[in-house]
Amino acid sequence: MKIVALSGSIVGSKTKTAMDYTVKTFSDNYPDAEVTLIDLAEYEVQFSDGRNYLDYEGDTKYVTQTLMEADAIVIGTPIFQASIPATLKNIFDLLPEKAFLDKVVSIIVTAGSAKHYLIAEQQLKPILAYMKAQIVQTYVFIEERDFYRKEITNDDVKLRIDRLVEDTAVLTETYAKIREAKEEEYGF
Repeated sequence: MKIVALSGSIVGSKTKTAMDYTVKTFSDNYPDAEVTLIDLAEYEVQFSDGRNYLDYEGDTKYVTQTLMEADAIVIGTPIFQASIPATLKNIFDLLPEKAFLDKVVSIIVTAGSAKHYLIAEQQLKPILAYMKAQIVQTYVFIEERDFYRKEITNDDVKLRIDRLVEDTAVLTETYAKIREAKEEEYGF
């Protein structure tokens, strides 16, 4: 099982902190899984110009190709100005329309205020559905008060991330078994 944890911002530390915890949880609980963290702050990703994702080079090609090869993706995003960051939206724009077909996608949101709770529902989930993702319905919403010195201090948040990791892994395994069974029906 290939899992990509995508930290969808180039600024701040809270989303990266949450994604680091998520990657550690995957590694601890699913040692056979291949887990890759992509922190967009560490890459020089070009703006989408309409080309096929395979036609890009360098970091842009690496990021898009790694996402396309994943079985599951955990998207971590901060909320800026009541929206997802442009860096994350650019990743979606770089990928084909059906990029998440047969992929399980889960969400972790960090925000400075509880007022931004529904941004994932109103902005992120519709994009993921359009791109044909199998979305883990519950997502983890983390407020600024749940962090201290680049650590998650709220045990409830850790438990919710643990559950999100489990749900993501179980759904990924389940969908893989369903696809295998469907393919066997064809008898090729």
